[in-house]
Amino acid sequence: MTTFFKKYINALSIGYSFLISSLTRKSMVLGMPVAVSAELTNYCNLNCPECNSGSGLMTRNRGYMDIDLFSKVIRELGPFLFNINLYFQGESMLHPKFFTFLRKCRKIHTTVSTNGHFLSVENSERLVKSGLKELIISLDGFDQNTYSLYRKNGDFSRVIEGIKNVSEAKKKISSSMKLVIQFLVNRNNEHQINEVRHYARRMKASLRLKSMQIIYPENIGTWLPSDKKFRRYEHDSHGFRIKNSLPDRCPRLWFNPVISWDGKVLPCCFDKDAEHIMGDLNEDSFTDIWNGPKYRIFRKSILSDRSMIEICRNCTSGMKGVAN
Repeated sequence: MTTFFKKYINALSIGYSFLISSLTRKSMVLGMPVAVSAELTNYCNLNCPECNSGSGLMTRNRGYMDIDLFSKVIRELGPFLFNINLYFQGESMLHPKFFTFLRKCRKIHTTVSTNGHFLSVENSERLVKSGLKELIISLDGFDQNTYSLYRKNGDFSRVIEGIKNVSEAKKKISSSMKLVIQFLVNRNNEHQINEVRHYARRMKASLRLKSMQIIYPENIGTWLPSDKKFRRYEHDSHGFRIKNSLPDRCPRLWFNPVISWDGKVLPCCFDKDAEHIMGDLNEDSFTDIWNGPKYRIFRKSILSDRSMIEICRNCTSGMKGVAN
């Protein structure tokens, strides 16, 4: 069986099992995930106030993923993956062996998200030559003052220079890598959306306008945009709450798990502090963890009452009408 055919058969199997599980409220898993996020590191050079890593809210240990651990992930999951994200918490390009990780993903559609502070001319050329399919660069403001309100310790001009370097490197070698500028819309920068839109066009980049997750409820008023289509939250008699009905299902539990830098398998990208560890790849295979008792119990809890799970209460999966 060719790898291409194997991937599609697996995707159909896992999709079918998610559909049946959603309809029957009984957890069933046939197949392996079609995507995965690998956290190369949870260290970051910035201190963004509503980020678990940057704000200091994160309580788990910090470190860098071991390349041998990542090789194990690729060996086991590679034949099934349509996409791999080389990011979770932290800044992936801080990893000393960042480009070694990229090389191991050449046969898989790979996405990297970065805060843009390490996009020198040399790094930009290495990125576009690496086989990377998509590079997301965060640009949450269009001048230093606005940008640094959220991107604490960030250098706006350095990020702009980095975007230029990537754009020119793409043009130089006629790279098909997709360049995405991600703009986290908040009350302080929403007036700059049109400027950023025009800038993205000049850089031959896509623009992704994203609503902002807020982890400190007392800061809602500081960050919540006036434009409702960019608000994840609404106000009612109980205060602010997410605009999500939280249906009792979630595709993330079937399609795209997260692996932390130290090998912990997590249910999804909203488990930022690794509160729900499904297993440890230093001790077990991914297959055993994926089909193991902790995953079965967690999937059942999602199908029974998703709203009872804390990490789900700030989740955008299933949300409609919001740029998430």
